[in-house]
Amino acid sequence: MKRSKSNWLLLLPMYVFTILFVALPILYMFLLSFLSRAKVWGVDFTFTLDNYIRILEPLYLDTFWESIKLALLSTGVIVLIGYPYGYFMARMNAVWKRRMLLLIMIPFWTSALIRLYGWIIVFRSNGVLDKLLMGLHITEEPLKLLYTYPAVVVGMVYSLLPFMILAVYSSAEKLDFTLVEASRDLGASALKAFWTVSFKLTLPGLLSGVILTFIPSMGLFFIADILGGNKIVLVGSIIQEQMTKGRNLPFAAALAAVLMILTTLMLRLYKKLTGTSELEGLM
Repeated sequence: MKRSKSNWLLLLPMYVFTILFVALPILYMFLLSFLSRAKVWGVDFTFTLDNYIRILEPLYLDTFWESIKLALLSTGVIVLIGYPYGYFMARMNAVWKRRMLLLIMIPFWTSALIRLYGWIIVFRSNGVLDKLLMGLHITEEPLKLLYTYPAVVVGMVYSLLPFMILAVYSSAEKLDFTLVEASRDLGASALKAFWTVSFKLTLPGLLSGVILTFIPSMGLFFIADILGGNKIVLVGSIIQEQMTKGRNLPFAAALAAVLMILTTLMLRLYKKLTGTSELEGLM
């Protein structure tokens, strides 16, 4: 009896935190999304579906689609870079593992905004990249890379790549590489051994990395604003604009609710592919 009571007391802070800072804000967001914007200021407490109907307008549907396309492209590039990095890092000795992990963690010691503004110096006309390319005689004149779609993709990849690497690394580090050696001894080629053993056993880590990169990339509007120059509008950009300039909190809440539903669908797909719960896969 005493032990069960002590366990309940230990769990109490977690329940309080979850209710106050997760459940109640989400509930408030959904309730707000069904209200109307007041004519002068604030919210009119009248039930309506107009906010969700408005999302069906071509402007907002196109924004959702562009956000999904950018997220898919960024995640694809991140997978191509992050999976090999995390996988081979797990096969290194302890000294090199620490060194590679340090390289991944160093960028987190600096503000994300400062690091993104650093890319402006790289991409701007006659910037670092232009001088390097012209110095190597690859280009003859400055390129207009800043405030373009590729610049935003680079910013997304740069910001989210560590999450993919760490997710794959944590999964690959638990892999028993003797199973790979056994498959090679039984006649499997290196490619087949990797595909049938290594890849399948590290798939949960890869999918965790996809979740950790795809979902944030749909809402990281500040990257599109800084490197895209407001030419690329994401769902997060519209939410931020509705909350600050438009003062339309119900519509912003509806956009956030739809974005959250898409996130939930991604987590459900992850659960179906891996056969685990969302929290188990992301731990």
